[in-house]
Amino acid sequence: MGIKKISDKDFIEMWQKTPSVAAIAQQTGMNERSLHKRRSRIEAAHRIKLPSPDSRSPSFVRRLHSPRMTCEMQSGVIIVGSDAHYWPGVISPAHQAFVQLIKDLKPEVVVLNGDLFDGARISRHPRSDWSAMPTVKEELQAVSDRFCEIKQAAGGAKLIWCMGNHDMRFESKLANSVPEYEGVPGFALQDHFPEALMTMSFFVNQHLMIKHRYHNGVHATFNNTLKSGVSMCTGHLHRLQATIFSDYNGNRWGIDCGTLAPIDGDHMHYGEDNPMNHCSGFAVLTLIDGNLLHPEFCSVVGEHAYFRGQRVI
Repeated sequence: MGIKKISDKDFIEMWQKTPSVAAIAQQTGMNERSLHKRRSRIEAAHRIKLPSPDSRSPSFVRRLHSPRMTCEMQSGVIIVGSDAHYWPGVISPAHQAFVQLIKDLKPEVVVLNGDLFDGARISRHPRSDWSAMPTVKEELQAVSDRFCEIKQAAGGAKLIWCMGNHDMRFESKLANSVPEYEGVPGFALQDHFPEALMTMSFFVNQHLMIKHRYHNGVHATFNNTLKSGVSMCTGHLHRLQATIFSDYNGNRWGIDCGTLAPIDGDHMHYGEDNPMNHCSGFAVLTLIDGNLLHPEFCSVVGEHAYFRGQRVI
């Protein structure tokens, strides 16, 4: 077998699919020792981690989510859904439309931008009343059911899960309550969703950052792009909007991709029935020649979801 030359981008994509130097060596014909050095150089050059599930690896950190994943994309579609807060027995119109548009648009990447898991019973906030809350087991099953629907619709698209603050409740509760159980299978969220590429952020073409949250407040989308210096797509605030920012380098966008959950669901009781500027829906991001076009949204009005003036669900 001849030696197959691969770029840093190819190496990263191969590692994310099969995080094994031995496997990449077999695919490329390259020397394993050289590949170990290549991996270290790529981590330093791109400021990323390429963690290994092999406990023999010097960089083995089984429970660590990648701090950042990167992607180069010339043309294609990225669909970003956030803040689903999946509860048992609740399938929202936004989720149904999310699955349907993935099938219709066939995106290159599907990003679940945090807070699929709610963690109602393990929140640091005290209960406000006697309302029934699902158990962790019930929530995990609900997330798994909805995740499987998304995965099936996504087909060969990359499936990225950017961790949200509610997602992190799962491991935070365990790490602080029973630290002696570190490393036991099942004690990390990734154990329950091995097909997802879990990370804190997803950086596309070095000018589009997708992550769960950055700034807060009414001007969050403006401040996100102003202070990051790139277009930024976030969730967390459950809004559905885009803010343009222009300077002598051109235009960039601050994007809030809304919530896949019902805005009046049981997980929203903390809002005390106040107006909160929330909107069910998600973002559709299109890149042409490496550039981000004007962000588009699928939004829920009443019981139905609409995209480009057409009813989806």
